[in-house]
Amino acid sequence: MADRNVEEGRELLERAQNGDEGAFSELVRIHQSEVFTLALRLLGNYELAADAAQETFIRAWRALPKFRGDAALSTWLHRITVNTSWTLGRRAQRHNAADIDEVAPIGHDTQPSPEAVAENAELQARLRNAVTDLPDAHRAVVVLKDIYGWSHAEVAESLDISVTAAKVRLHRARKRLKESLWREMV
Repeated sequence: MADRNVEEGRELLERAQNGDEGAFSELVRIHQSEVFTLALRLLGNYELAADAAQETFIRAWRALPKFRGDAALSTWLHRITVNTSWTLGRRAQRHNAADIDEVAPIGHDTQPSPEAVAENAELQARLRNAVTDLPDAHRAVVVLKDIYGWSHAEVAESLDISVTAAKVRLHRARKRLKESLWREMV
């Protein structure tokens, strides 16, 4: 029985690799539970996990003709699931992070007090000035990474530097921003 299932799995995979959408749908049905469960464990969020599972199968369909079978299909799908989950998780964190221009006062009031509005505007202005005062190389990394939410790799590619250089510049830029803003507060 196990040999028959393995043979059927190989046949489905081969048909799917040749563009048979029905065969791929059957592979999705077979593996969807394990893909979703892994995504849910990685992300801890049902909706994000569902998105990650769907994106995993989209990516798998696109890459299926290149699948060589060096690993089991389930192992390959797990690798795609992990990468997809990390990507979606980072994207969700970026969207949940406050934009520099959207710094809101902390409090329970639905309407901020005039003092809070003034403090918020002052904080935004100080932060914009501190970013503007950074050297160009540091400012570019901060804007691309912290404001636009790009990955280190995307920043590195855009600036034609290594990922390590992008990380170092970002670290140094954040350190300068922290020191600059701290000096203003003292």
